[in-house]
Amino acid sequence: MEATSERSNQDIVQNRFARDSDLTISTNGPQPPTVVQFGANDPKELARASTLVAPYAGGVDLNCGCPQSWACAETLGAALMEKRELVRDMVIETREYLRRDGWGVGKERDVDNPKGRSVSVKIRVHKDLRKTMDFITTVLGPSQDRHIDWLTIHPRTRQTPSSTPINVEALEILTTNFGDKVPILLSGDVFTLNSLPFTSPLLDPANTPTLTSKSITTDNVEKKKTPQSPLLNLPKLSGLMSARAILANPALYAGYDACPWEAVETFMSHLARAPLPFKLVQHHLSEMCAPGMGPNKNALLSKPERNAMLSCTNMVDLVDFLDEKAREKGYGDEFGLRRVV
Repeated sequence: MEATSERSNQDIVQNRFARDSDLTISTNGPQPPTVVQFGANDPKELARASTLVAPYAGGVDLNCGCPQSWACAETLGAALMEKRELVRDMVIETREYLRRDGWGVGKERDVDNPKGRSVSVKIRVHKDLRKTMDFITTVLGPSQDRHIDWLTIHPRTRQTPSSTPINVEALEILTTNFGDKVPILLSGDVFTLNSLPFTSPLLDPANTPTLTSKSITTDNVEKKKTPQSPLLNLPKLSGLMSARAILANPALYAGYDACPWEAVETFMSHLARAPLPFKLVQHHLSEMCAPGMGPNKNALLSKPERNAMLSCTNMVDLVDFLDEKAREKGYGDEFGLRRVV
C-alpha cells in the first residue's frame, strides 16, 4: 500500500512553506512508501519538483485524471489525456533529473535499492478507447526500457460522473493489452474488497495485506459471495488504488467492508506520538466514524454523535468523548492516551 499526496508542482518548486507543511515526514522509525502526486504541464517544472521531494518520498506520480474544470482549464489533470507527447516528455525529463541527482530509476532493477525512486502516471480513459491505447503506447515508450514504473487507470472518461459505475470492459481491454508491459493499478469504485465488479487474483484472501495494528487482521474478511451473473476476470491487474473510501475505512485493504473501531484506536495511538493539526484529526475521525462508501452503511457513530465530536475544542475533550462512546457501545477499552500526550 502507498500513501499518496497530491500537490501542484509550482507550489513545491516556488513555495518553501508548501514543501514544509505538506511534506512533513515523521522521523519515528521506518516510514511507509509514499508517492507524491503532482498536477503539472511542464517537463522541467515537474522534474524540478520531483528532485525536491525525492529525499522524502519513494516516488512521484503525474495526475492525468483529475476532471475538475479549473484543472482542465490550466491544462492539468484530465486535459493531459489530449497531450500524450507532453506527458511522455514530462516523465522522461523527470526520470532524467532524478538519475542526474543519483536516484535509482531502473524500475524493477531498483526495487530493493534504498535510493530507488518510481515515476508513474494516473490516467482516465477516452470515449474512443483507441485514443487511450495510443496514449498509453506513447507514454510507455520502448518495451525494453519503458518510461514509467506503473500505470494507474481510472476507467471513466473526463465527462463521466462518479455516480456512474466504472467501465470494467474498458479496464479488461487495457489490462489485456498492456498488463504484460507495465504493472497496472485500478482507481475508481474501490470501496470494499468483497464488492468489486470483477474477479482477480488480487482478491485472494491469502494475498490480502494487513494493517500494522496487531488487533486488525484478516480474520474478519467476509467471504466473497457467489455472483448472480459472471464477472469479468482481470488476471493482469497488478494493484488497487482508493481515495475517498480509504479515508472512510483505513482498514479497507485488511478486508473490512466498514471501518472497525480498532482502526480508530490505531489512528489515535499513532497520533499521540506524531501529532496532526486538531481540525485535521477531527476531519479524519468524522470520515472514519461515518457510513462507509461500500454496501455496508453501518456507522461507528450516529450523525448527532459525529456533530458532537466535531464540537470538541481540544484533544483532551476529544479523547474523553471517544472513550465515553467506546464504553457506551462496547467497542473496547479506553484509549488511555493521557499517559502518552
